[in-house]
Amino acid sequence: MKLNIQNTAFIFPGQGSQTVGMGKELSAQYPVARKTFEEADSILGFSLSKLMMEGAAEELNDTVNTQPALFIHSVSSYRVFSHLFPGLQPAALAGHSLGEFSALAAAGVFSFEDGLRLVRKRAELMKRAGGLAAGGMAAILNLDISILDKVCTEASTPGEVVQVANDNCPGQVVISGSKPAVDRAMAGAKAAGAKRALPLTVSVAAHSSLMAPIQQEWNEAVGAANFLIPQIPVIGNVHAGPLADGAAARGDIIAQMQSRVRWTESVQYMLSSGIDTFVEAGTGMVLGGLVKRIAEGMTILPLGNPQDFAAL
Repeated sequence: MKLNIQNTAFIFPGQGSQTVGMGKELSAQYPVARKTFEEADSILGFSLSKLMMEGAAEELNDTVNTQPALFIHSVSSYRVFSHLFPGLQPAALAGHSLGEFSALAAAGVFSFEDGLRLVRKRAELMKRAGGLAAGGMAAILNLDISILDKVCTEASTPGEVVQVANDNCPGQVVISGSKPAVDRAMAGAKAAGAKRALPLTVSVAAHSSLMAPIQQEWNEAVGAANFLIPQIPVIGNVHAGPLADGAAARGDIIAQMQSRVRWTESVQYMLSSGIDTFVEAGTGMVLGGLVKRIAEGMTILPLGNPQDFAAL
């Protein structure tokens, strides 16, 4: 497979793509990847790499481990690409939720160490927020997002709020909020014509107002990190447009904590910019599947294992 790099975007997965064994083959074959895993273990003070490659799925699926694991694998994959193809840069970068941090690291907005520390802090804060209030999330299938917004508004009360968290692709939207409100919205969505409303096995109401109790501490953590101008255009989650500078990137990941992930609009923006190839750097092909549902005829490639690099 040959890439026209000028029409190619690299996309970076978020939570849900993790799997035991992630990064093992990449680390074994490419010294730059192995050094990245070693650097991460040194920064974190424990061997997350061993957990990723050989650990128990239950431990890897704990959000405090999942988020940094995905970040490390994605950055490792991008570093291998940069090592094998020096001087080549994609036309755009984007990541889904947690994946936005991988995109920002690839664009040089912050260092690997600062990015990893932020991701770990984000995971710890989100887990803490999940313990403070009973939250939930649900996937709503085949219901127009404008109708679902109305359903969420009607299902919310002053003390129990639900909102759209992830606009993943046409026909697949995730809602998030207090558990009673999510339950009401699931019933309302089915009554409004949704094909299915499926509760997700999570205890954290990501991208919702239930993250408010930890927002200030998150703002302080982001504020303490050094942000630079992106060297490659990064399409942010909150506004589905390019982040012009470090201040814009900082604002996006601060706002992202309680805002929806506008993935459909982000992909549409990239399409309008001439992108026709999407390379998913890291674990799995979840985002590639979403891109296929957003636009037909796109070239979609995985890039997380040695065989993926061999295909290039």
